[in-house]
Amino acid sequence: MTDGTQTTIRPRERDALLQALRTGVVPRVGQQHIQVGRVNEVRALVTDIERIADGGSGTRFVIGDYGSGKTFFLHVIRSVALQQKMVTVHADLSPDRRLHATGGQARSLYAELMRNMATRSKPDGGAMTNVVERFITEALTEATATGQTPESVVRAGLAQLTELTGGYDFAEVIAKYWQGHDTGNDQLKTDAVRWLRGEFSTRTDARQALGVRTIIDDANFYDQLKLMAVFVRLAGFSGLLVCLDEMVNLYKLANTQARNSNYEQILRIINDSTQGSAAGLGFVMGGTPDFLLDTRRGLYSYAALESRLAENPYAVGGLVDYSGPVLRLANLTPEDFYILLANLRNVQAAGDPSAYLITDDGLTAYMEHCSSRIGDAYFRTPRNSIKGFLDLLAVLEQNPQKTWADMIDGIEIATESNPDLDPIEASPVDAAVAAPHQLAGVGTTEPVARVAEDPDDELSSFRL
Repeated sequence: MTDGTQTTIRPRERDALLQALRTGVVPRVGQQHIQVGRVNEVRALVTDIERIADGGSGTRFVIGDYGSGKTFFLHVIRSVALQQKMVTVHADLSPDRRLHATGGQARSLYAELMRNMATRSKPDGGAMTNVVERFITEALTEATATGQTPESVVRAGLAQLTELTGGYDFAEVIAKYWQGHDTGNDQLKTDAVRWLRGEFSTRTDARQALGVRTIIDDANFYDQLKLMAVFVRLAGFSGLLVCLDEMVNLYKLANTQARNSNYEQILRIINDSTQGSAAGLGFVMGGTPDFLLDTRRGLYSYAALESRLAENPYAVGGLVDYSGPVLRLANLTPEDFYILLANLRNVQAAGDPSAYLITDDGLTAYMEHCSSRIGDAYFRTPRNSIKGFLDLLAVLEQNPQKTWADMIDGIEIATESNPDLDPIEASPVDAAVAAPHQLAGVGTTEPVARVAEDPDDELSSFRL
């Protein structure tokens, strides 16, 4: 076993890792210092990334228990994709961010994805301008090499976009950016980037600023992602990887119609990726087992999705299949968790073994303490166990008169509780969409049926 003691860790990475993990969130940098286990799962996603980079497509559902490390795993996969010269976008779904909506929630998700756009040279997000500039640079280089005018090269490249749904206006916006670049019009460039990020809320504003008649809204959310995948390849990148976390927020929707509309969008994404009609585009979605398996509100409640996401019936009795659309995150073993604690100890000491605040015996004692308090959950869903360990190291660092043996028995480790099983309330927009049409007219004698849906999708009232 190794805990990476030969690697010096920069103070910035050390502080970012420790602060994030102590507050229970996934760090944005330095994941390589603490990643353990799940080699087969990582290898399967790397294969997907290579296929997408080769012009293919793919959709994966990363399924794991609450607190088991799904978000961390998605961040690791994003880091791998960036090293493969891909562009990545990522966002968490929420009540205000969905795949399908009529009240602006899908556009909000798109805007969040574009805000988090990352490349290898700009891994922290905000890379939209860099991607567009890269396209312009590639066009100028080709124009110089072939003797053509830069504008003709730009237009020739954008011709591929016009064949796709919504591609004409998308290409026109890129052409406006080139026009602003060529004439020194920074406002035109800014407006073009704003349009690409989904920040225009009205068609009138977009027409006045850029001369286009459409904007990115709820209706064309997915079509715009397909256009962006083609564009990043034109700019010299190998593809676009979309990482969506907290998919359980769709499962929590109390409104059946809104939930099924989102599941239909997922079905469309799966169909496109399996039929090869979304070149260079990949999706990785993270969710809990309830989000997948629940036959009343989960993906399995939608018959078409259940058939496409069914698990391999032969992968039983210890046999595994990592090639299907659903990737179950294997639980960490006690051995994996020991290595994880050793890695955290190494991060806290900035890679200096002489600065370790707890011995190997202390790591074992901490694991035994966690096991006695919460059982096997300490390594299967390790978030709270990690937080408790880092809290211990923080106290030992600031109170050198204390030793780990003095402190371990006093550490409280809470069991993970899953808040995702309670449905969220339907928004006013959803309620308006789902409400039955009422008959108009004075003195009508036609009966009007009203169905009030409770969170469990049961018929709770029926009144004539």
